[in-house]
Amino acid sequence: MSGRPAVLLDRDNTIIVNDGDLGDPEGVSLMPGAEAALARLHAANWPLIVITNQGGVARGRYDEDAVRSVHARIQTLLKDTPILDWLWCPWHPHGTVPEYTREHPWRKPSPGMLLEAASRHGLSLADSWMVGDQDRDIAAGQAAQCHTILLSETPGTPAAERTVGTITEAVDHILASTQ
Repeated sequence: MSGRPAVLLDRDNTIIVNDGDLGDPEGVSLMPGAEAALARLHAANWPLIVITNQGGVARGRYDEDAVRSVHARIQTLLKDTPILDWLWCPWHPHGTVPEYTREHPWRKPSPGMLLEAASRHGLSLADSWMVGDQDRDIAAGQAAQCHTILLSETPGTPAAERTVGTITEAVDHILASTQ
C-alpha cells in the first residue's frame, strides 16, 4: 500500500499512566518523557495516531463521551504536539452494556483500528510503527504489517521487532531507523 508512514500508539502505559479503566480526565498523567518524545516525532513530521482498546465502555464503567474527555485532556497535556486521530474500541466480549458487548474487528489484537487509520489518512502501514506495552499491541501491529516496538522492562518478546523500556527509547529507535 502506498502512502505516508505514521506512528501508531497505544494509549495506556504508553502515553499515559493507567493500569485500569480510565474515564475521568482528572486522572490523566503522562508517562515520563512522553511529551518530549512525541514532540520529537511531530518535529520530524511523523503523524501520531492513538489506537486504544476501551473495554470500560462495554463494562459500563464510563461512556464514549468520557473517552473523548480523557483524550482531550491528553491533548492539552501534550501542548503543541497534535494527535492526528484517536481510534478506540469500546466493544468487549464480556461487557455489561448490550450494544457494546461483543467481539469486534477493531479490538486489539485484531488490526481493525490500524487498518481504519490507514484508510482514513492514506498511510503506508508497512512503513509505520505500532508502539505499545502489551502483546496485543504488537500482534495488532504485526497483523497490519507495521514495524513494532514493545515498551517493557522485560527483555524481548519474540513477537516484537524491538523491546525497549521507555517511550523515549522507542522514539530514539524510530528516528534512528529512518535517517
